[in-house]
Amino acid sequence: MKRRFTQLVSATALAALSSQACAQDESKQSAITPTASPWLAVPMVSSNPKIGTSAGGMASYLFKLDPESTSSMVGVGGTFSTTDSYGAGVFLRTFWDQDRKRLTLFGGGGTINNDYEDFLGSGYPAQTTDNFHVLQLKYLQQVKEQWYAGIQATYTNYLIFSENGGVNEALGLLGLTGFDSVGVGLVGMYDTRNNKNTPTSGIKFQMDNFAYRESLGGEDSFDVYRVKFRQYIPQANNSVLAYRVDGRWTNDASNGAYSSVDLRGYTQGQYLAPNASLVELEKRWRLRGRFGVNLFVGVACLYGDGKSCTSSENLYPSAGVGGQIMINEAEQISMSFDFAVGKEGNNGFYMRFGQAF
Repeated sequence: MKRRFTQLVSATALAALSSQACAQDESKQSAITPTASPWLAVPMVSSNPKIGTSAGGMASYLFKLDPESTSSMVGVGGTFSTTDSYGAGVFLRTFWDQDRKRLTLFGGGGTINNDYEDFLGSGYPAQTTDNFHVLQLKYLQQVKEQWYAGIQATYTNYLIFSENGGVNEALGLLGLTGFDSVGVGLVGMYDTRNNKNTPTSGIKFQMDNFAYRESLGGEDSFDVYRVKFRQYIPQANNSVLAYRVDGRWTNDASNGAYSSVDLRGYTQGQYLAPNASLVELEKRWRLRGRFGVNLFVGVACLYGDGKSCTSSENLYPSAGVGGQIMINEAEQISMSFDFAVGKEGNNGFYMRFGQAF
């Protein structure tokens, strides 16, 4: 299931290499000393109550396909957690023809052992295991200045089960046993960001869809539509106000492909509904040298199937504080560290390659 896959990708900082195509890149041997070396090796750490504490790393190589394009990157990464969850992936992000063409590829897999204190809002604890394999591709071509159009495709082989027979029965009734899915879609994007890695001004607006079809080899036919908007506003004292507004809507999807809460502090897949919308703001201050601090707040809503945003039960607030380190001044590449708190005891710590958005 693509949304549950995102849970592990977020934990390993590989989510940036998926449909958003905003993977961050480059430094030297660590996040401590910036350099012009094309090699990068950085640690990755995250922690939340559902999959425990994860640790791992990512190694990548930076290269340019032409002098006037953003640096391309190929790499590999993975993590292992205290709940014996693990995942690994390989990725490629390329820019060429003076940034007029963009291609992102990702392939990976793993196992996630979840420990829910309140499974899907039932009030009962549950332990589940999610096994998955994923392949993703996205290609964009500039069609007009700052406007891009392209195609994307994804394949997911996903299975969720529990050692507890009662939980397995509940999963079956809820349609959360997993499935094979194959989807293709179209992408439209408007991009005026001044930097693809750590923007300080500009807008990124993207609309896309996935048409999952049995005729393509999947087990179900359904549709997913998404809208993503980000704006970066430079402000006084060397700071930036960044915000995003996202939406995800499904049509004829089973519970396993429903939308989830995509905010720091929550585990994706714990709360589900056909549709999800969110808004998140983050204030980023660049302090002396390569260091900075972040403050963020957001709220997500899950709706559809009788749920609406007028009920507080379907609203999921999030707030937190974090820091950032600029690990490559030339490419404006950073690492960020965040601690976030949500409702009902949800919280998380994240150390990622690049900013949250």
